[in-house]
Amino acid sequence: MRFFKRTDIIIVSSILLISLAIWVFYGLFYADTPVMAEIYYESRLVERVDLGKNEDRVFTIPQNEHVVFRVFRDGSICFEESDCRDRICIRSGKLKTVGQSAACLPNKIILKIVRKDRYSKDDPDIIIG
Repeated sequence: MRFFKRTDIIIVSSILLISLAIWVFYGLFYADTPVMAEIYYESRLVERVDLGKNEDRVFTIPQNEHVVFRVFRDGSICFEESDCRDRICIRSGKLKTVGQSAACLPNKIILKIVRKDRYSKDDPDIIIG
């Protein structure tokens, strides 16, 4: 008895090729766009951070000073510290591409990367992975 059939290999290969094509397409058209970080607290926009300023800084938002953000010179941002138990927000890493997001749900904070110049209905809402 064989574990894989020929059709299984064709289907899996097709899915992998389509995924690779989408990843390359996204990288070509969205990777180098100027971006901003939007920070939401309780679903309200509380701060916009320009990630193209080539600066390294650490800051908090007035609504919750226990959550610390860090902006890097390479144009990325991350959760630096948080007082939540699980620390999933910190483990989400650096965000720098349009559509990436991270959330600290116990503190009701969402960090989202958006285009700097303009919004478009064709922009991705979220990137997974």
